[in-house]
Amino acid sequence: MNQTYMKEKPVLGLMLSLSLPMVISMLVNSLYNIVDSYFVAKISEDAMTALSLVFPVQNLVNAVTIGFGIGISAVIAFHMGAQDSRMADRAASWGLAFNTLHGVILTVGCIAVMPAFLDMFTADAEVAGLGLRYSNVVFSFSTVIALEISFEKIFQSVGKMAVSMFSMLCGCIANIILDPVLIFGLGPAPRLGIEGAALATGIGQCLTLAIYLVIYFVKPLPVHVGWKHLSGARELAGKLYSVGIPAALNMALPSLLISALNGILAGFSQVYVMVLGVYYKLQTFLYLTANGIVQGMRPLIGFNYGAGEHKRVKKIYRIALAMTAVIMVLGTVLSLLIPDRLMGLFSENADTVRAGAEALRIISIGFIVSSVSVTTSGALEGLGKGLPSLVISLLRYVLIIIPAAFLLSRLAGASGVWHAFWVTEMLTAAAAFLIYRRQTEKKMAGN
Repeated sequence: MNQTYMKEKPVLGLMLSLSLPMVISMLVNSLYNIVDSYFVAKISEDAMTALSLVFPVQNLVNAVTIGFGIGISAVIAFHMGAQDSRMADRAASWGLAFNTLHGVILTVGCIAVMPAFLDMFTADAEVAGLGLRYSNVVFSFSTVIALEISFEKIFQSVGKMAVSMFSMLCGCIANIILDPVLIFGLGPAPRLGIEGAALATGIGQCLTLAIYLVIYFVKPLPVHVGWKHLSGARELAGKLYSVGIPAALNMALPSLLISALNGILAGFSQVYVMVLGVYYKLQTFLYLTANGIVQGMRPLIGFNYGAGEHKRVKKIYRIALAMTAVIMVLGTVLSLLIPDRLMGLFSENADTVRAGAEALRIISIGFIVSSVSVTTSGALEGLGKGLPSLVISLLRYVLIIIPAAFLLSRLAGASGVWHAFWVTEMLTAAAAFLIYRRQTEKKMAGN
């Protein structure tokens, strides 16, 4: 299959054609996250708090599988750009095998550690019990997630974004429909409570995987997976993990951040723990949508880099940055105009809504400038430069924000934690700009 269009068609049109399906997918995925939390909040505020406490570990599962998936996509795209289909097939096959193993390990590990993890952040037996009931079900699908993500990134690596969009849409819609049915019961379906939310999520993921498999076998891709391609493990493992590990750590860092912030906020009130959990659900509308742009950018930037089209690489980066900034402007406007309405979706408690509205107003100060870090990190992953991307994320999620949150909370209480977000985004954006320029100026100078 001819993929020269990746380096020949106008960049803006290509970016739109590759990114828009993923943006739509991410918007629906965000909607599912919001709807899922909305129905869980209807069970009780304790249930919503439990969901907030489980979220960091749930995000860790996504981080490992998606992060390694990014490695799969980057290596495939590079070899396709270099016209080496044999290596692309091997990268896809080994990537799928390794990520499946990751899923099995995560299933066992996450279920085993959750009791001790929850006990670290709450002494409320009801909250801890609800968290365990949810996590035991949702983590049983970790291997399914690993397989689903692997196929998603394989399809994306060859520009098949519409397939990803369709598969994810079907899974998310199934989840949205099943949430109220399984949580509250309908007809023959029993009332499962918080376990129903977890089961709805798992069934949606199974459906997404099933669609990928059907399409893969019905409409063959220019890249193939299979036992016959499983050779040269050492060489491919190095390439896959050199991008996959930093990318996974990039995505896992929010879990560390949320856990650290939960520890700080719990010292003031459980209300702030819930507010942080709600914020991370709401911000998926922004950052998952921005991630849709980044997902469209990665294979395009990786293909052109492999093909030596360095001028196009620079142009792709600039266009992706502008598109991400537009999304962040919209998020800032909504957070400043209607923060109370957004928080009111998840709580009827006036104090909780008031605290959440204040948090949104403060945190949103850093939304626009964060587009620099988000886009740059994704661009570096697409170029196969996983370590510099990781440095940006370390600054954003650990090295600046956690100390800043601790210090500012001593001065301004829980509000200090919210101020730490925009301070961090400002400093990280400046660092990301310098890192990107340093990583690309030598290789692409004069091209």
